[in-house]
Order: sequence, then structure tokens, then C-alpha cells
Amino acid sequence: MTVTSRYKDAWEGFWSEVSGDEPGEVIWDADPALTAGLHLALYEPLVDAPGLPLLDLGCGNGTQTRYLADRFPRVIGLDLSAAAIDLARAAVAAEAEPPSGEISFRRVDVVDKDAIAELHEELGDCNVYMRGVLHQADTKDRRPLVETIAVLIGARGRAFVFELAEAAGARLAHLAQEPSGPPPKLQPVFKHGIVPGAVSDSDAVDLFEAAGLTVLAGGDLPLTTTEYEKDGSRIELPSKWSVVGRTG
Repeated sequence: MTVTSRYKDAWEGFWSEVSGDEPGEVIWDADPALTAGLHLALYEPLVDAPGLPLLDLGCGNGTQTRYLADRFPRVIGLDLSAAAIDLARAAVAAEAEPPSGEISFRRVDVVDKDAIAELHEELGDCNVYMRGVLHQADTKDRRPLVETIAVLIGARGRAFVFELAEAAGARLAHLAQEPSGPPPKLQPVFKHGIVPGAVSDSDAVDLFEAAGLTVLAGGDLPLTTTEYEKDGSRIELPSKWSVVGRTG
């Protein structure tokens, strides 16, 4: 099984139009201190084996991946889009100081069971960081995506999953219906048919349980964006975080 062609084409089109020259060009690509940095404070206390490779699923242009590679010994960014992987590699090459940990990027369809099985055979159990992937995945891809997490973490790994909450869908719909139109950085998302905030809060929990994963901790934490309200305040979207793994 692979992701739907609609989903693949949407993301390839989106990332192909990102220049990579301007920090914060992408609406969710906020400073890691406001994103992955906050997540690690919640995640790291529950990571039993910090020496395992850390996989950044849906890494996009690699902003968060590079941050994670300063805190874990080996980090691999995975994304469906070839354009995103190109941007991520270029950003690493352009850095004056490379991350302290080993960092690499691969183009992978994360619902391709054969590809994921091969990856786990190569790397063994891994820790996983996934930010904002499940909530905009096509319906048929959601369960395979969570099953991928279960395969990759194996018995020893832990996954940090951060997704827009159900309430974010209504917030985004309101922003899209502003008389002046959606905020500029949100327009490319809608243009390419990407549908954020499409998973209900209860469905996400059910998907973890169906994949044999236990939610070890979780809570609410807003997604900080790089876009602003008319009054100059930063747009934040309701979101939920979970740390999942196997117990027993």
C-alpha cells in the first residue's frame, strides 16, 4: 500500500513552490524553540532508550530535524516529497555549524509497509518524532500511518506525536473565510488541496489503540505558526500531543 496519488501530488506541489530562502516561509515552520524545543521537554523524560535513532516522520524542509540532531546522536528525516528532501539537505549544507549529531534525510512513503519493514530491519527499534502529519492525511492512510509508528518503535522506542486538535479545523475555516481571504501563508496550503485539522480527537486515540500502542502521556499545547493576526499577534492553533509506546 502507498499513499493516495492526490496526497502525494499535493505535497510535491506545495514543497516545489517553497524557495527555502526565507525563514518562516511555511506557516507551520516556526522557530524550533517554539515547537520541537517545547516538545522535547515533554518527550525526553519518557524516552527509555535515547541512544536509538530518532526518525522525524514528515520532516518537510528539515527545520525541526536539524534542531533534533543537536539533541540525539542520530536523526533521520523522512518525507514523501522529493522537493522537501532537497530543501532539507540544502539547508544542512548551508549551515555554518552542522548539528552535533548525525543527520540525514530520505524520501520514504511512510505507509508503504515493505519500505517501513526494510527500514526497521536496517535500523532496529527507533524513537519517532511526528509533528502535524496525521491530521491532514487522507482517511485511508491514517491507520497505516499509525501502524508504521508501531513498526518503527518496536519494543524499545517511544513516539512523540503532535497534531492539530479537532477544534483547529473550525479555527482554520474561520481564517479562510475572512473578507480579505486567508492569511498569505495559509493560501498555498488550501491551493494544493491540503486539508488540515481533519482528524477528530477521539479517532486519533482509537488509532493508537488499534495499532497496539499505549498513550503514556498527553495533553494540550498550541501549534505556534509563522503567521499573524491583523492585530499583530501570532496565530496559534489548538493542538494535542501524545507520547506513545508499548508496555509490558
